[in-house]
Amino acid sequence: MSLDPTPSKPPMPPGQNQFALLTKRRFLPMFITQFLGAFNDNVFKQALILLLTYQGAQQLHLSISLLNNVAALLFILPFFLLSATAGQIADKYDKAQLSRFIKVLELGIMLLAGVGFIFTIYTLLFIALFLMGVHSTLFGPIKYAYLPQALHTDELVGGNALFQTGTSLAILTGMMLAAVVVAGGDHNALIWTSATLVGIAATGVLSAHFIPKTPASAPNLTIDWNIFKTSRQTLADAWALPSVFYAIIGISWFWYYGATFLTQVPELTKTILFGNQSAVIFLLTLFSIGVAVGSLLCRRLSGASVNLKLLPVGIAGLSLFALDLFFALKFSALNGMAAPAHSLGLNEFIHHAGYWRIFIDLLGIGLFGGFYIVPLYTFMQAHAPEDARARIVAANNILNALFMVGSALMAMLLLSLLKTDLAVLFLWTALVNLVVGYIVWKKTRLS
Repeated sequence: MSLDPTPSKPPMPPGQNQFALLTKRRFLPMFITQFLGAFNDNVFKQALILLLTYQGAQQLHLSISLLNNVAALLFILPFFLLSATAGQIADKYDKAQLSRFIKVLELGIMLLAGVGFIFTIYTLLFIALFLMGVHSTLFGPIKYAYLPQALHTDELVGGNALFQTGTSLAILTGMMLAAVVVAGGDHNALIWTSATLVGIAATGVLSAHFIPKTPASAPNLTIDWNIFKTSRQTLADAWALPSVFYAIIGISWFWYYGATFLTQVPELTKTILFGNQSAVIFLLTLFSIGVAVGSLLCRRLSGASVNLKLLPVGIAGLSLFALDLFFALKFSALNGMAAPAHSLGLNEFIHHAGYWRIFIDLLGIGLFGGFYIVPLYTFMQAHAPEDARARIVAANNILNALFMVGSALMAMLLLSLLKTDLAVLFLWTALVNLVVGYIVWKKTRLS
């Protein structure tokens, strides 16, 4: 496959397939770089969670829940603190140059994490986790602000669809690879884990080298290093663009919705469906495949122009399948089903006749999630001012983090404090999705 070496934006041939972007130098290197970044994030996070769950909690004399929640907080904290500054940096400098610097930073962080894994130094691993959060915070505004500069307007839907597909697959395959390399938890496994992380980061450094030069959007911008002031100002700037701001709210709600469901999949699998770890991966795979297929269908179903035709379809689908999941868990044979003598392996799990409704629901949630998220990301990029696009993406990242924390707090409120069950949590999310979705659709279509 030959790459088009031209970084400019030629007119897109009529009817061009979105996969043709994978032959363009102005798209493929950034696509690979962002895929590898998300992939490495999830290999590292999942490997650390497995290590903490099966060894760290006992060695540190702390609860598994506490350690895993601390890990989640450390990774997400930089998004609150540094997103606004990252947006300014991405607007001021060449995004290709910044990408190369950030990938070298990732390589350094993974070398640090490697030492932490090999010698089982948990302090180093937590420091590396925080620094990977910093890495992701810095790279987020770059990759999404890059697309409108590198792609023709009629290519934005397809480009975002491929990015969202890549991200979904990176998350899934990253978690699966982590489970493979860290299996057993012995010293050799930890050496393999370290080598894997460093190897992925080194490949990211190589792919970033091929990203074509991208002129700075706001080269005369003076960066304000006061992180609290800039965060407030970044959100205020987004608020000043009502349709863009409500698109950001819609995107952040998707992160809330996704976090709510994906976080509960292990408990759903273990306590209600009685499956083992392979069954958990299978359910996560269904969701990820759904998102990937839904994302890729967006351009075919809504056309190449930037529009929100599929948004109400996505909103409706997300709620309908979540509601069906509630009814399946509450008013079917699954409710009160007796636990088998042993956890179900993957083969038994897949062939259990009563579970196919659950499989379809999770696949449907992913599919309509793709219909929902791709148009909103494309809309945000297309309508954000060119000289402030990365800062708008930074505002999006701040609110994404806030909504994800809100998802965890709501789950704790309903499941731990109010003592409801997973079905009620899914019902709540489905109903609120209709309210939030209607507001987002109404406000964005006024643009």
